[in-house]
Amino acid sequence: MLSNKQFGNGPRAVLVHGFTQTHETWVDVIDSLKQNFEVIAVDAPNHGDSCDISLNLESGAKAIGEVGGNATYIGYSLGGRFCLTLALAEPQLVSRLVLISTTAGIEDKELRSERIRNDEELARRIEQIGVNQFIDEWLNQSLFAGLNNETNQRGVRLKNTAIGLSSSLRLCGAGRQQPTWSRLKELTMPVLVIAGANDEKYRRLAERLVSEIGDNATLKIVENSGHTPHLEQPEIFQDLLSNFISTQ
Repeated sequence: MLSNKQFGNGPRAVLVHGFTQTHETWVDVIDSLKQNFEVIAVDAPNHGDSCDISLNLESGAKAIGEVGGNATYIGYSLGGRFCLTLALAEPQLVSRLVLISTTAGIEDKELRSERIRNDEELARRIEQIGVNQFIDEWLNQSLFAGLNNETNQRGVRLKNTAIGLSSSLRLCGAGRQQPTWSRLKELTMPVLVIAGANDEKYRRLAERLVSEIGDNATLKIVENSGHTPHLEQPEIFQDLLSNFISTQ
């Protein structure tokens, strides 16, 4: 079973982090929710204390569902892809769905193949240089320009392993995700889609996700935020999340 931490009591909310993170990325979110909710923060496959559990997107989503049971599922980036995959495979488990800076896959086969090749190069890079240097290079991307030394959670990310992160890229990289845009209308639960206003790529993807899902989906664009709204604008993010999962 995937490693996880549980907090609080009430309706259940399951938190699934992104690539290079662990369940600890959610510490402020957990504090804001645990008074009113039972919160389960998962270490996703190949991350944190689940670093030696290697699963692809589909089997990883199933494992997350086995930990979380019936709940609101909240996923950021890679975690969002896990949660979306679970919602399509086992919708009876997902009472509400929150997707943060994520996608339903790359539709173009050539672009998907190119992404697989790029992720393989990145996996080899991690194995060559180790976690410390890789995390510095990873956080130096323009995608994370909205983070600083106080908010980038470098220390949390360093708790991962080179073997785990390289395996995650090979098994769950965006190129390995089977595109599910055509299936999004199958989602009948309430869905909240969040993206940062400064994250042009994922803002567009968020807009498309909401359009494809339909009337049960709500779009929230977080101003003055890039790819990590839960870290860049934590108070705004926590309010959006609490309001959504508290609505009857």
